[in-house]
Amino acid sequence: MTRADITENVYTLTGHTKREAAEMVDAFFEMLKATIAKGEKIKIAGFGNFEVREKSSRKGRNPQTGVPIEIAARRVLTFKPSKTLTNALNGK
Repeated sequence: MTRADITENVYTLTGHTKREAAEMVDAFFEMLKATIAKGEKIKIAGFGNFEVREKSSRKGRNPQTGVPIEIAARRVLTFKPSKTLTNALNGK
């Protein structure tokens, strides 16, 4: 599903104009990005949790040459689905 698909569904379900639906979808995603960028956790009931985790630097190896390299520390986004979503995926 793409952003355009989501916008179309919002337009169909709410009765707003397509432009208003696009603005709502864009505002929602911008809010999510800003919250995640601050490192805050996002909990959506019945859907799941988004959380930013810190990964420390570590040693790795180039698989083609075998040369050891340093993998830099970074932040990663993780998602844990709720039990409701997991049950829906598994037909329960």
